[in-house]
Amino acid sequence: MPKSLLEQLPDIVAQGRKEAEKILESIESRHRVTLQTREVVLPAKDAAATDWITAQARADRREVFAPGQGSLLATAQPMLGTAQAEAPWANRLIYGDNLLAMAALLAGDEHTPSLRGKVDLIYIDPPFDSKADYRTKVTLPGLELEQKPTVIEQFAYSDTWSDGTASYLAMITPRLILMRELLADTGSIYVHLDWHISHYVKIVLDEVFGKNNFRNEIVWSYFGFKRSTAKKFPQKHDLLFSYAKGENYTWKTQYKPHNPEYLKRFRPDETGRLCRSDVNPTGGGSRKIYLDEVEGDIVDSVWDDIPPVNPVASERVDYATQKPEKLLSRIIESSCPPEGIVADFNGGSGTTAAVAEKLGRRWITTDLGKPACMIMRKRLIDLEAKPFLYQAIGDYQVEAAKATLGRDFRIGDLSHIVLSLYGALPLPADVNPQRNLGQIAGVELGGKRGSKTLVLADSPNKLTGLATLKKAIAQRDNLLGGWDRVVVLGWNFEPSIGETITALNDSRLEVLVIPPDLMDRLKKKGGIDKLRGQVRFSSLQYLTIHPIARKTDGNTETLTVQLKNYVLLSPEAINLDDANRIKLQQIANAEPLALIEYWAVDPDYDGKVFRSVWQDYRGNTANDADALRVVTTATVTAPAKAGPRKVCVRVVDVFGFEAEVVTTVGAV
Repeated sequence: MPKSLLEQLPDIVAQGRKEAEKILESIESRHRVTLQTREVVLPAKDAAATDWITAQARADRREVFAPGQGSLLATAQPMLGTAQAEAPWANRLIYGDNLLAMAALLAGDEHTPSLRGKVDLIYIDPPFDSKADYRTKVTLPGLELEQKPTVIEQFAYSDTWSDGTASYLAMITPRLILMRELLADTGSIYVHLDWHISHYVKIVLDEVFGKNNFRNEIVWSYFGFKRSTAKKFPQKHDLLFSYAKGENYTWKTQYKPHNPEYLKRFRPDETGRLCRSDVNPTGGGSRKIYLDEVEGDIVDSVWDDIPPVNPVASERVDYATQKPEKLLSRIIESSCPPEGIVADFNGGSGTTAAVAEKLGRRWITTDLGKPACMIMRKRLIDLEAKPFLYQAIGDYQVEAAKATLGRDFRIGDLSHIVLSLYGALPLPADVNPQRNLGQIAGVELGGKRGSKTLVLADSPNKLTGLATLKKAIAQRDNLLGGWDRVVVLGWNFEPSIGETITALNDSRLEVLVIPPDLMDRLKKKGGIDKLRGQVRFSSLQYLTIHPIARKTDGNTETLTVQLKNYVLLSPEAINLDDANRIKLQQIANAEPLALIEYWAVDPDYDGKVFRSVWQDYRGNTANDADALRVVTTATVTAPAKAGPRKVCVRVVDVFGFEAEVVTTVGAV
């Protein structure tokens, strides 16, 4: 007879502790998980406004520095002073598995110290409904698509619920342990749940944080329309469990407006001030209590004064599980000191980060979903937040491979798997020491049978770019007497890869994308043989722009950047059904720029960190009135600069795929 959930709990918690301990041990090694800064976002949503670089009066926007790069403005604006040696705090939006994100935050790196014991407040709103529909609606001009979660999200979610509640608890336990490690001794955590799973998670929280550190079970009783139910009372509340890390935790009592009945007891005195008489409990007759000296009604553990987000509210961002800003304001103001650090490891719609920004707190937010990260980035730009970092998990595929193949795996093992799934046989070891070269014989090429194809599987911990492609071409032409063509399979690519391929103009070279979820699928299927024939290697997406116009006027320059074309990653790689895929292809052919969700410009790209000083995104009507399209021309002002200027343009499409163009603009 299978064990009950209650019987499984001790083993689940013990296993979660082991998993967390392995991660904590690994953060001391040189192979620790790191974060890659994909973009330094300097919000500037209105193209008509003076951009960030020239807004010298906005001193509050000069405080953030790119990791290892000194001042964000060190190259773009020397007049702002000498770059500081050490990077001060930068708020972070992180895309990826929150377990890996927390491991990286705990480890720190050469530019950013560890955040172990530094976070003042953690709020999480993890998924708690096994039947929830996490599909994303993508609205394009004249078309609405329904995209299923990315395969990475699907696997993460199916892992969460594969064995029901037991799997959920196995997922959340090591994460809660790492959260406790991140919390300051004065810190607190709020875990937002509902009736599906709350009572089980409460037991795990008691184990991780200690029953003596349990502070509140908060009932958020949201009001609104009640749906009748056949055999039970309508569900009308969520639960938030609040725990402190220790006895001396940050706390500020919260108040709400007085009850109208209470206010009726006050009358104006001879001076006009509202007051009431009260009996002095120590004797001595009556005393006057003035309304303007009473802070309000103390907020208790039942919060029935915060409604859910109204469908037409200004804060609405069309995210299914969006929580109201007032809810997070109450939590942050009660449990995080001014300028303290707030973290949300299930970022979702970005409410935590947005409220923390408004309240002057520092913040970190993460999410596994690309749509969620795009929504959060747009929301923060719309808020005109202080500059923040958009980061991703470094070496994500390596970490996924460790989880599937064991932590002692070699890159050659992974390359061998990729080659096999592509249908290539490995070359002999004497000419293939890295185990990343394979061959396909008997392929029909240009009407010629028996042609030979060389296949190179690049490493997941490097960017595939010009050097790799030149090496592949040289091997095609010289290795073992030469080959008819070469196929390069890559995980991650240099931003200029599209331009590089175009410039090489080699019809016997093909570059394909290895599916980013490959290791997850391999783990699920249980081996290469079960996955063979089911993996699609897609073509690259790429961006082209018109020549950039550069004009100087005194001490400033104007750069006019115009998008030309965007080619989407193979539609087969997007999780759509056949009918929606056909519709998407029609839009891609007719109006390719309509697929762009967000784009940004860095007028002084250093080749390392992308600093977006100008952005536009669908829904930003500050630049035009069209909510379904971005503007296709950017006018960016920057300090005048002698000599050539390297400009980088980055786009993100509606499915979360990114492409860039880097171009050098000659002197005026």
